Amino acid sequence: MKYIESKKNDEIKNVIKLSATKNIKKTGTYVVEGFHLVREADLNNEEFVSLYVTTPNVEDRLVKKYHEIATEISTEVATAISETKNNQGIFAVIKINQPEEISSLSGQWVFLDNVQDPGNVGTIVRTADAAGFAGVISSPNSADFFQSKVQRAMQGSQFHLPIYKMNLDEAIDLAKDSGLHVYGSEVNSEAVPYNEIQKNDNFALIMGNEANGMSQDLLDQTDDNVYIPILGKAESLNVAIAAGILMYGLKGI
Repeated sequence: MKYIESKKNDEIKNVIKLSATKNIKKTGTYVVEGFHLVREADLNNEEFVSLYVTTPNVEDRLVKKYHEIATEISTEVATAISETKNNQGIFAVIKINQPEEISSLSGQWVFLDNVQDPGNVGTIVRTADAAGFAGVISSPNSADFFQSKVQRAMQGSQFHLPIYKMNLDEAIDLAKDSGLHVYGSEVNSEAVPYNEIQKNDNFALIMGNEANGMSQDLLDQTDDNVYIPILGKAESLNVAIAAGILMYGLKGI
């Protein structure tokens, strides 16, 4: 197994560059960090491009499995690659396993309209996974699925269900063409409490931006808009919390 000591090594520089969305898109690869995510990637048969481990981890089972593409690295290199304060000394570069196009939808889907916070995006994906949703589609201006903060919030759920980025006007058309009922989330005079909606096995739920909610253009395209009643004095709910309530509520769970 080769050893890389310096963070100035060209190979390591290229790995570090994968913290930027533009480089993720350019290469079609991204970095997963830590034993949990690397093991989840392995369990779900993701395509490993390379594996980097610090000296205490070279005897790990996964390292032995991928020994042909594994590289031992110094603590300095691990710190340079990592986007966490205390890294575990294991990183994998993997191929993005995401079809370019999707032609139809079935089951339950979550659409994200300009959801900016990485933690919110990742938590919504993780909750969709837990709630048995078919997948998640986000608008191009939402936080990127493959940046490190989103990954840490997803906790491997990106390996369990499809996640796509596409124009939500097109996603709504696709949903309706596929026979899905489209729900928007907004408090207005025509919105309905989520717990009064008749249950449907095939639907898309749209969650909006943290500060501004859903865009009016998308609200005009929904079949129904739903809201969560606020019973206390809070002004609003965090979008990821609201998404979780609505996902389970609209499924009738």
